[in-house]
Order: sequence, then structure tokens, then C-alpha cells
Amino acid sequence: MKKQIKHGKTDFLNESFKNSFSSYLLFFRHLSQQKGCPVSLQKLFLIFILGLFSLIGILSFFNKSKNPEVQKIDEPGSAIVVELFDEVRPVEKEKDPAAITLSNAHLEEAEVKEAVKEVILPQADRVHELFRKTEPKLPIVETITYKSHVDWLKGRPAWLSDYASHYKTSRHFIARSLHGKPDYFKQDLAIGDRFNVFKRDKDISFYLVIDLSRSKMWFYYYDKGDDERVLLKQYSVGLGRPDGSTSSGLLTPSGAFELGEKIAIYKPKQKGLFNGEKTEMIRVFGTRWIPFEKEIDGDPYKAKGFGLHGAPWIENEKGELVEDKSCIGKYESDGCVRLASEDIEELFSIIITKPSYVLLVKDFFDAKLPGKEK
Repeated sequence: MKKQIKHGKTDFLNESFKNSFSSYLLFFRHLSQQKGCPVSLQKLFLIFILGLFSLIGILSFFNKSKNPEVQKIDEPGSAIVVELFDEVRPVEKEKDPAAITLSNAHLEEAEVKEAVKEVILPQADRVHELFRKTEPKLPIVETITYKSHVDWLKGRPAWLSDYASHYKTSRHFIARSLHGKPDYFKQDLAIGDRFNVFKRDKDISFYLVIDLSRSKMWFYYYDKGDDERVLLKQYSVGLGRPDGSTSSGLLTPSGAFELGEKIAIYKPKQKGLFNGEKTEMIRVFGTRWIPFEKEIDGDPYKAKGFGLHGAPWIENEKGELVEDKSCIGKYESDGCVRLASEDIEELFSIIITKPSYVLLVKDFFDAKLPGKEK
């Protein structure tokens, strides 16, 4: 369909005005040049002005009274052609503004929740409250005084290892508490020495939550009697290389695992079998090894070969054997969880005498922990 838009009376009146105005000018110029003309220049100018305003008034009258409808002109060159679509498309129903607002509100809420997740990741550093002999200290430990003759051991003096066995507290734990620093191998005792041990009437276990997306680990104890859990500390860890064929997306598996009893301590020059070859074990596992024993309510073989261990040691430019901490926070291992030496040694001293579990999750907030957070 086509429409033609044509010019009307306005152009005609404008042309008439131009012609009349020119005629007036010629007339007054001729009159003023006649000799003996009785009309003065001032009067001629006045007559000219009156005539000009009369023409303007006539033009305004015709403009107001013109027909608003488009007038057709037979001249094809003056037409403007407008092409319309052959099809008329139905108008789409607009979305309910309330629904749009609600949708946006949900989006903003989700974004806020995600941001809050990042902000409120728990932080703590209370491990020292396990070892210190003065307040504040955690309610799962007590401070005792060493004496060689005790009522729970008959026939011989009690040594540090006897105290460790009786209180289900590792010798490394006692050594650190005894000396007030992480010197785990100095285990000499004298009558009257004071140190901390776990309370015998407390049923406690330990939980490690490892966030695979953040390379972070949270360390909790759980008091079954009070049904309470307490965050002790957060650590950075190294994890397995990316692997698209696994559910976790890494060589490190996801899931909940019980930690095993076949633990190990490694020192420089100490060798063992690794991948069928004699190897200086500290170069692979660092100073400590804590294996995954089995998956909780899952595949009993899934945990095989995995565990927690220290950062591997390497030779520096001087040929000295040193810890390689550069792997912490990275995805470079064959699947095991790596920690800095001071961190794995600290954990080792605390958890090896109690039931302990590791939860490997893609996000910290996916972890299912027992008890109420205290």
C-alpha cells in the first residue's frame, strides 16, 4: 500500500505575497521619482507600511482557514512514497511489570547471597588454646603435673609415652604443650613439669573441611557429649591437578573419608618405596603422612592411595634440601592434599589419637558437619 503527501495552499499564498510585495515597492519608487508629486517621502513610507501589514493579515487569514487534509497534486515529482509492510505482525503482550520487578529482585538477592558467602567464610586461630597451660584454653583439654608414680600404672614409673597412652593424647601434643612451642621431638620430662592432655571424659573427634574450589581447609573439633563443634583454624592447601573425568574435576576426590592409622614421620635421608623405587620420602611427602582410610557410606576403595602430607622437599641452588612451599594453594599434586610443614606437623600432633574425618567439597557451604557451631 502507498500514500502520497502533496503541497497545499501555503505555497500558493507565499508566492502571491512575494509578487504583491514587489509590486508595492516598484509603485512607491516610481511615485517618489515623479517631479511635482504632491506626496512627501514620510507619507509614502506610511502608506508602504500600512500596505505591508494588510498583506500579512490576509496571508494569516488564509493559513488559519486552510483545509487540514492533505491535498493531491497531479505532479508526480512532488509526491513522497512510503512503503508499508505487506504483513501486519501481532503486538507482543508486554510482560507484567510486577513479574519483572520480582525477577530482578530474585537476581539481586542471589547476587547478594553469593557475595555474602564470600564475606562470611569462617576464620579462626585457636589451636594455641589446646596447648597453653593458662586461660583461656579450650574445654576439651586439662593441665596436669607430671609425677613418675601414678595410680593408673602399677609396678614401674610412668613415662611420657604412658601419659600419652592413658590420656589418648599424642607425645607430640604433650611435647608442644610442655615446651610452649612446636618442638615435637624434645620429650624429656622432670618431676613437676606441667602440660596439657585431652580430658578423658570428653568424647571428641576432629573434622577437616577442604574446599576444592578455594584450596582452603577448616579444622574443627566436635564434642559429641555437648553436640557442639568449634572451629580451630583455617589452612591453605595444595590439591590435585585438574581432571575432567572425575566428579570433583580434580585428581583429588570429593567425598567424606575417615583418616587412617598408618601414619608416618619422614626425615632427610630416610628412604622408602614409592612407585616401586627406593626414594627419599621427604622429597615426596614432606615430613608427615596421614592416609585416607575409607569413604564414609561409600566406595571403600575410593580412598586408596590418597592422604594428607607435607609439601615436598627439593634441593636449592646450594644443593641443600629445603621445603618447596610454592605448591601450596595450587593444583599440582597426583591427588593428595599438601600442607606446609608447620601445618601438617601441627595437625598430626592433635588428630592422630582421636577419630578424624576429612570432607572434600566443591564449596565450603556444601559440607555437612555434626553438631551446633559454638
